[in-house]
Amino acid sequence: MASPCLARTDRNMMVMFNWEEFLSPILLSLKISLLSSVIVFSLGLIAAWYMARRQFIGKTIVETLFMLPLVLPPTVVGFALLVSLGRRSWVGQLVESLFNQPLVFTWEAAVIASVVISFPLVYQTLKVGFMSIDRDLEESARSIGASERQVLWFISLPLAWPALLSSYILGFARGLGEFGATLMIAGNIPGKTQTIPTAIYVAVDTGKMGLALYWVLSIVITSFVMLMIVNRKKRE
Repeated sequence: MASPCLARTDRNMMVMFNWEEFLSPILLSLKISLLSSVIVFSLGLIAAWYMARRQFIGKTIVETLFMLPLVLPPTVVGFALLVSLGRRSWVGQLVESLFNQPLVFTWEAAVIASVVISFPLVYQTLKVGFMSIDRDLEESARSIGASERQVLWFISLPLAWPALLSSYILGFARGLGEFGATLMIAGNIPGKTQTIPTAIYVAVDTGKMGLALYWVLSIVITSFVMLMIVNRKKRE
C-alpha cells in the first residue's frame, strides 16, 4: 500500500501537468530536427560524394575539420558558433540588418547548432556508403557516355540507398538530442527556443520530475525506433 506522502506527491504531479507545457518543446524539437536533418543531409551528401571520389592536397586537414565537432565538447562548438554568429560578428550584423532581429537566441540558431553537431555523423555514414560501391560499375556507366550527374543519380545513389537512409535518420536523431551547443547559441526560452533536452534540464532543476520523465520517455522512444530502423537496414 502506497504511503499517504507518496500518493499526495503523485496527485500533485498530475495536477501540475500541463499539456501545452509538455507539447511545446516536443513540437519545436521536431521542427528543428526536420529542418536541420534536411540541411545536414544535403551538405553531407555533397561533401561525402566529393571526398570519396577526389584526392587533393590538404584532404586530411579538410576531413579532420569535418569530424572535429564529433570530438569537441558541445559547449565548445556552441561558443564558437556564438562568437561567429553573435551580434558582434559580421554574419550576425548582416542577418540582423536583413531581418531586423539577431540570429542568436532564436530557433533558427538551434537549427544551425544541430546541423554543425550532426554533420560529422552524417558525413561519415555517407562517405562509407559511397566508398562501398563497386567503382567498376561507375566506370562502366562513364564508358558508355554517362555524365557525372547521371552516374550519381542512376548508379551511385541507388546503390548507396541504405547509407542514405541511415545517415538521414542518424542526423535527425542527433539533432533531436542536441543540448550543449543549442543552449549556448539559442538559449532556453520557453515556447521559442526550448527543446526537449533543455526542457528536461530545467524540469529536473526545478523539481518537476514527472514532467521530465515524460520528456525523457518521448525522446528515448523516438530515438529507439529510429536506431532500430537503421540497424535493420544495415542487415539487409
